Amino acid sequence: MVQVLYRELKIRSYDGEKDRARVEELERGCEIVGPADRVFLFTDTLGDPICRIRNSPSFYMLVAESDNELVGVIQGSIKLVTMARLHGNLGLARVGYILGLRVAPHHRRQGVGSRLVRSLEQWFVSNHVEFAYMATDKENKASIKLFVDSLGYVKFRTPAILVNPVSPYRALHLPSHVEIKKLGTKEAKLLYQKFMSSAEFFPSDIDNILENRLSLGTWVAYYKGEAWEDIRYESVSTGLEYWRGPRDWAMVSVWNSAEVFKLRVQGRAPLSCLIYTKSCRLMDRFFPCFKVPAIPDFVDPFGFYFMYGMHCEGKSSALLVRTLCQFVRNMARKSKDCKLVVTEIGARDVVRLHIPHWKLLSCPEDLWCIKALNNEEQSSLQEITRSPPTRALFVDPRDV
Repeated sequence: MVQVLYRELKIRSYDGEKDRARVEELERGCEIVGPADRVFLFTDTLGDPICRIRNSPSFYMLVAESDNELVGVIQGSIKLVTMARLHGNLGLARVGYILGLRVAPHHRRQGVGSRLVRSLEQWFVSNHVEFAYMATDKENKASIKLFVDSLGYVKFRTPAILVNPVSPYRALHLPSHVEIKKLGTKEAKLLYQKFMSSAEFFPSDIDNILENRLSLGTWVAYYKGEAWEDIRYESVSTGLEYWRGPRDWAMVSVWNSAEVFKLRVQGRAPLSCLIYTKSCRLMDRFFPCFKVPAIPDFVDPFGFYFMYGMHCEGKSSALLVRTLCQFVRNMARKSKDCKLVVTEIGARDVVRLHIPHWKLLSCPEDLWCIKALNNEEQSSLQEITRSPPTRALFVDPRDV
């Protein structure tokens, strides 16, 4: 391989007016990789390169230039989340999320990616971030080699990405003995704080997520005949909430990722897969009684709904989780560009067993890698990465 000798590699802040078109060109250049007989999924940012971080409390984007050529980009965001500390104690930690690392194909393996990551880490440190983390495909050997082998990150969690196609031809039947109710933002916030505040990476600004225009709402499911009482404060002076809910219930919130960016499929799928896809769509359209799940047509760019904050209580809540998932899938049918319902669940989260998904479309497990950015947190990091996860993992829809 020919080594590229840089006259000067300049890392600087992203300038929308100056860099927008060049970043889009770089993204397109990074797509032309991989064998022709495989299918690849790419993100269409709809002309807004920072769309994936724009809704975060604090965000930053860096570009790398060499001889006036834009050769790399990286993005990061900062938030306050729940994390396990020493001796199993829970506490708040300031974390930085790394995403969107791209390096032009003919400039790879020249240290551009490492320089971008280290520059972003410097921004994290200047903003008092304690831990930096990233997520990648478990099979992405190049990314793992960079972060784990070269930059000192350690493997942390392996949540599963579960995907369900949205049928344009028929709505799913919901059980008649299940009640579904949409919650107000205030009540949803109180429920999350009461039942999920101990989940790993639970964001302290959950109210900002729920109030965001991309959050379509929060719904609960419970069996008819049981009462659902709104959470209310027991007294203003103590601030303690009072709630007596049903014995079995489930909840979920929905984020409209289709308004932020679109996904595009590129590459050539095997002929057997194409025949199966076409057959399923025809069966679903003309013989819905057979209930064959259909794969949507992915020729054009498409969006998806992301289910987050999924939680259930009670021994008979499995059906309620499945019903909520079906409800969201029916809701997605009404959106023109939404062809998938997606969620990401921790490996040890029991709710994972009850979420309907299609294995043919579901992605490999994600791999989260994490790094302590100061010496004081090294001991804490060693403890939480060596022990298996014991609690649910909250996946922030702003990080998707």
